[in-house]
Amino acid sequence: MTSHNAALIIAQQAIALLLKWVGSPLPSGCHWPQDTEATQRAKTLLSWSDMVESADPPPIGVLQLLFDQVQLQESSSALPQHYVPLAAIADSSPPIPYPIDQEPNPEAIARYQQQVKANVLAGLADPATWQNLPLLMLLLEKYGSCLSFGAADVALMDQVRMVGAIAASLAPIPDANELLLIAGDISGIQSFIYTISSAGALKSLRARSFYLELLTEEIVQQLLEQLSLPRTNVIYAGGGNLFILAPASADTGTTTKRIRQRLNRWLLEEFQGKLSFALTQQPFPTDDLAAATFAEHWEEAIKSLAIQKQQKFRHNIDRVLAPRDSYEQCRVCHRDDTEDLQPLKGEDGTLACPTCRMLFDLGDRLFDVASLVRSHSHEKGTQDNLYRLKFQLDDTSEPVYYHLFRGKQPVVQGADVAFLINDWTIKNYQFGYFQGNAVPLLLGNYAQTVTETDPITKRTKDRFIQAEELAERSAGIPRVGYLRMDVDRLGQIFAKGLGLAYSLPRLAGLSRQMSYFFKVYLNSLAENRRLNAVNTLTQPFGVKNSVPPDDPQSHAQNLLFIYAGGDDVFVSGSWNEVGNFAIDIYQSFRQYTGQNRDITLSGGISLAGPKFPLYQAASESGEAEHAAKANGRDSLDLFGQAFKWSEWLGCDHVSSLKDLTILDESDRAYLGSGLEPEVLPPWFGIYPFVQYLQEHLERSLSRGFVRNLLATAQLQEQAIKRYEEKHQLESSARKDSDPSSVLQQELKGLRYYLHLPKVAYTLARLSNNEVRGDPNFRLSLLSPYNAPYFRAIATWLEFLNRR
Repeated sequence: MTSHNAALIIAQQAIALLLKWVGSPLPSGCHWPQDTEATQRAKTLLSWSDMVESADPPPIGVLQLLFDQVQLQESSSALPQHYVPLAAIADSSPPIPYPIDQEPNPEAIARYQQQVKANVLAGLADPATWQNLPLLMLLLEKYGSCLSFGAADVALMDQVRMVGAIAASLAPIPDANELLLIAGDISGIQSFIYTISSAGALKSLRARSFYLELLTEEIVQQLLEQLSLPRTNVIYAGGGNLFILAPASADTGTTTKRIRQRLNRWLLEEFQGKLSFALTQQPFPTDDLAAATFAEHWEEAIKSLAIQKQQKFRHNIDRVLAPRDSYEQCRVCHRDDTEDLQPLKGEDGTLACPTCRMLFDLGDRLFDVASLVRSHSHEKGTQDNLYRLKFQLDDTSEPVYYHLFRGKQPVVQGADVAFLINDWTIKNYQFGYFQGNAVPLLLGNYAQTVTETDPITKRTKDRFIQAEELAERSAGIPRVGYLRMDVDRLGQIFAKGLGLAYSLPRLAGLSRQMSYFFKVYLNSLAENRRLNAVNTLTQPFGVKNSVPPDDPQSHAQNLLFIYAGGDDVFVSGSWNEVGNFAIDIYQSFRQYTGQNRDITLSGGISLAGPKFPLYQAASESGEAEHAAKANGRDSLDLFGQAFKWSEWLGCDHVSSLKDLTILDESDRAYLGSGLEPEVLPPWFGIYPFVQYLQEHLERSLSRGFVRNLLATAQLQEQAIKRYEEKHQLESSARKDSDPSSVLQQELKGLRYYLHLPKVAYTLARLSNNEVRGDPNFRLSLLSPYNAPYFRAIATWLEFLNRR
């Protein structure tokens, strides 16, 4: 019994149970496969017993939201309960499946059962499908990701995938007492992607992130091939990280060591040490797979990776220290170890190394790529072959090629596996030439397009939008925005968030759902905001759109994804649309995770002119992201200021102190926790002021008001700085544990009340009587609660109105 056959048995049984749930027998040519010792034990380990299979109907039902289980801090309140909506994954651009509060009713379940029955039977109409493990798993992913199996919060897809992985791992030795968790991590990604010059930078960055995804995939393929494991054993792979379940054997250890050493030698030669690869294996008792103790083994694997990353190239120290010649630097990546510098195409003679020239060319071709084929043949195959990438880890190994195609039915001699990008159309995977070796490749790859006409041939061609065009399409000041954002405390969420509910299927479910949000649903959010955004009416940073509203392109945004996957995103775009998109991501992610207070995002945005060095813009957005994390997480840093998301979004109907929970206890005590509702500001935060003033102030009046508001913010900041310097409070005042101390109280007075005379003067000078006389605006602007936000409000308005 091979590992592949063990996983196939589990997939076939799951399809049979799914059809039984919808009231259909297996079609002709399909049969219930008999268990082997390995499959039986795998099912027992994860509570998939004979009783489950004999149940009528099977224990398949609606799925409770797994994110509801995540808890990083003790709480006496009951956990909320949400449900995943009953919907199959769409063939393309799937909408975000926001959780619902009510359990789907019997009518909704019956409708979904009919849909599943029709489509799964259609997928099985081709007799070859029953023996096609990747295609059976795709059917389960498409129709079983919204259904539970056994436990109410474990998706059918995740349960089947992990039982299949265990069965495949046990196939060589069914009674094995130990298995292995293989963990891998490519380090140096930031340096590899972001430290490049501005020459062709946007498409070069995009090509570099794509290349890293392929590199991760190639490592996975080598591990699976050399360990004879099916793809079900991949718990997670993406963004330079991978986790694979494997048999505990001496061969596994030898294989992982060999792959790690060969890959690091190649990375050292190819990328001069900017990239390195850590790969470890963590043994654990087989019985721990369904227990909370599995979290401990996961943590140990992470720790082992961290140790390896601190000792990178330990086995190649002679090559690292060997003397080498130095030549003229590559103008893109700054390497100086090669004489082979040649001009980039169309970049005014910018001299670049072979790797940068390859990535630059790749960036030009990514626009049309719909599929890839991994093969040991260099032959291009069908005519729609756009590009070919080569991986050869040493002189003795056979080279591997990745062929990039425009169409969905590529043909390449000696194909190992085909990847269809962001495609869930079942019939596309039944193309006979694939021979059962085609899988989806999820990529966060949204990009606004521009159509240009060749002046000679008059032919039109679509391409990626460029930085100059992004700046031109901005509202207000012509700038490009760069957003970097990721999930707060992701490591803790995976290691501890599930508590006693921790199990391999739940862990796989968390990984899958996080990956889907960043690699799949962000594409949908950018492509069609109206369909996917939580609040489709709010675009706080304004819109400058020359496309007619009835054109389908009017819903697409002026953005270009450089990287989106795992748990983070790096996006460029028109600065105001990057701001809007950051808020959309935050609100969508919070809704997608059931508003769980322990699952949040932090992000940073930098703004730059189109010719500003992109590596510097990336660095500045990274610094802004770090500042947001340092603000207690759940924050956004923009215009050089970090505030909680709730402060940026604000509240325009404050009714009680509950609406101001963002303030810490000492500030609330200082400002007066016993304030009556009529004393509270009607508005709180930044956006309510921006929205109101943008609508009511003429442009000429707005500039004067903005200048005065900026002057007020500067007065506050300078006074606080002078006071801190005078009393040497740079370090001590912020660590004072006594919020009622004299020094702290005086600082709060400067922060919250120094603005009053200046703001009163600014209001008096407003010639717009409607604005000046608005009691909500007046009370809110004079309120000490809003004093920290003047600079952000003024800068936001200034950028929206500058031409």
